[in-house]
Amino acid sequence: MNTVPSQGPRDPRNPGAPILPRDRWSLPPHHRWTFSHMREMTATAGVRRGPGPVRTLLADPQDITGIGFESHGDRRTVGAWLAEDQTDGFLVLHGGRIRHESYHDGMRAQDLHLSMSMAKSILGITTGILADSGRIHLSAPLTQYLPALEATAYRGATVQHLLDMTSGVVFDESYDVAGSHMQKLGQAVGWGEGPRIEGWPETIWQLILELTEAERSHGAQFLYRSIETDLLGFVVESATGQPLAELVSDLIWQRIGAEEDAAYTLDHGGFALADGGFNATLRDYARFAQMILDGGMANGQRVVPAGWIEEARFGTGGDLSGVQAEILPDGGYHNKWWQADRARGVIMAQGIYGQCIYLDFDAGFAAVKLSTWPTALSVPGVKTRLAAFRAIGQELAGA
Repeated sequence: MNTVPSQGPRDPRNPGAPILPRDRWSLPPHHRWTFSHMREMTATAGVRRGPGPVRTLLADPQDITGIGFESHGDRRTVGAWLAEDQTDGFLVLHGGRIRHESYHDGMRAQDLHLSMSMAKSILGITTGILADSGRIHLSAPLTQYLPALEATAYRGATVQHLLDMTSGVVFDESYDVAGSHMQKLGQAVGWGEGPRIEGWPETIWQLILELTEAERSHGAQFLYRSIETDLLGFVVESATGQPLAELVSDLIWQRIGAEEDAAYTLDHGGFALADGGFNATLRDYARFAQMILDGGMANGQRVVPAGWIEEARFGTGGDLSGVQAEILPDGGYHNKWWQADRARGVIMAQGIYGQCIYLDFDAGFAAVKLSTWPTALSVPGVKTRLAAFRAIGQELAGA
């Protein structure tokens, strides 16, 4: 089958150009184009920015490309790292101003880029807003909102267990294990990751109802499971009676002064992929980051309760182990945010293939990195990214 080139967009002047294979369009090398063109590849629901004014992001550029840092025993510069790290877009905020903004390999300022699991943190913020208004209760059992879960291993789990990924439910997150839950999720959301398998779930909800096996008691241990975020998406929809795309529009996107509509990819039942299907522009991710950095304020109004952000920074949720603890030895996971440094309250939203929002409140520094790594997961890549962010933050704070 003909395939699209790994670099650059399709040429609209050449309708005879190679086509994207339907069973692999969301995978390398095709993702180099599709991650910033998801609305052209699959069903989506718009997250409206609304009629309000766009929040101006003032620019005061500084040349950060020459900043050096150590990673894996090598000395490199930020500029070299951006060039070699399959960067699509990179934006740095300090003191409320853009210090660096760059686009690479065909991505443009107006393009919506797939967030992957940064979407989990967006849902975490949405849940915090709903909890503060009393529309959802963190200690409530999930069956209060979704009675059908009584027949699953989520029986007895609470909303907080989903926020911290500490339920005891068995879910195989493996991307490359045949028949894993994660592969079934890929088919349910229609991302074209391999041939269609008869008998697999057609929707995310059908997959959730198949999760009837528990491996430990709820609350006993953190274990990264994407399906916990999808289930939280169903919980907040049930609690509010609104689709997730409308909720995020009403509670966040219209209130941060976003410049462009965002979008969620949908499963075959028309439900949003809460764990990784959110898409937005680089600058709008930055507006979201600045709102969090400002303690939940944007355009003079409160978007997120300040206490919810403080809890995400310093609260105790899931303790890390294994490779995650190796990467973040002083970190944790709480309310859908990675705590990169729990003592200092540095938090991150991050997703596979190199997506990240990094927030250092003490330094007044945020960075948004959108990428298309050649592999979904890269421990060296995450460590290098952290080293680069820390070096940039220290340089800007010192300046």
